[in-house]
Amino acid sequence: MSHNIFERAEEFIYNNARLLERQLFAYHFKGGSREQVLTALRAYQNEDGGFGHALEPDIRCPESQPVPVQHALEFLDAVGFDADIVQRACDYLMEITTPEGGVPWLLPSAHRYPRASWWNTVENPPASLNPTAAIAGLLHKNRVQHAWVDRATAYCWSKIADLQPAEMHEMGVVLTFLYYVPDRARAEREIERLVGGMFSAGLVADANATGYVRKPLDWASTPDHPLRDYFREEDIAANLDAIVAGQQADGGWNITWQAVSPGCELEWRGWVTLGTLLTLRANGRL
Repeated sequence: MSHNIFERAEEFIYNNARLLERQLFAYHFKGGSREQVLTALRAYQNEDGGFGHALEPDIRCPESQPVPVQHALEFLDAVGFDADIVQRACDYLMEITTPEGGVPWLLPSAHRYPRASWWNTVENPPASLNPTAAIAGLLHKNRVQHAWVDRATAYCWSKIADLQPAEMHEMGVVLTFLYYVPDRARAEREIERLVGGMFSAGLVADANATGYVRKPLDWASTPDHPLRDYFREEDIAANLDAIVAGQQADGGWNITWQAVSPGCELEWRGWVTLGTLLTLRANGRL
């Protein structure tokens, strides 16, 4: 059964996914090279060091945007950070950082291109925990030394102190920061406080819930994840069962939000399908 799941998903990825996801699939499952992933990722990096060109598929803007930097670091985290790519990205972040110390969620240049309906901003956008916290967390995880990391860390701490769990994206990026920031005692206190509030606020959906929600494995995808102990094993098992049942006839998994276009939807489905395979493998279902 698991072999059939994998073969069908593999066919979907090679039929439909972007080159970047195909190379990362090969890296994880076929002995593919790290350099091939980096080569594909470099195509999304602009001269200013930021990332654009729809690396985040819902932002079709070719110009650099903050959230695609987060996604680039997630790809790098999977294969190993590249010093040149990361240094240039951090230099870009310095250029767009607001006086508050963080980067905005979106820059106005995105308005000139197709985008999902929720990707909107103002002329001079303020700093935002999303994506500043996730970017800072990934840089801490990989021990990157750069002046931007210090500024962003101070900004994140200033915002987290009074933060109440209310929105799943914000909680996701804040937790990424807290997993890896060096001040572990402070971070663990905040994790305990925020995760308790996350459950109380209904930000963890049932395994069989539908729509744009986050389920247990969206919060703790691997057995060694920092949040895994907050979830019951039966809830993890039910979530895995639901994932397996959700594989489509074409071998991929669907997204749970409206895509900008049919092509964008396939880009996202390639991303989601690869992530789903990694989750299934980590939890003994492949």
